[in-house]
Amino acid sequence: MSRQHYLVSYDISDAKRLYRMHKLTQHYAISGQKSFYECWVTPEELKTLKQNITQVIDTEEDRVHIFQLDPRLDTMFFGVAKRQSYNPFLIV
Repeated sequence: MSRQHYLVSYDISDAKRLYRMHKLTQHYAISGQKSFYECWVTPEELKTLKQNITQVIDTEEDRVHIFQLDPRLDTMFFGVAKRQSYNPFLIV
């Protein structure tokens, strides 16, 4: 299965849910900062992530955005920003 690049951002109003959302997103992230994370996921992982998000958030108070990033478009970097690489490996 091929992986796709996504940007996940969230605004969670409760500290406990914020912590749970952070842990959940961190599991899929290749890089990130506070409440914005780059995730490189398979379609199945994305489905699981979305299901888990709905279990963590309060739909009346919290906000989550998942943006699919188009690999055909150029990315701009400023300051110390650099392209993140994702090289999954398997130890058997």
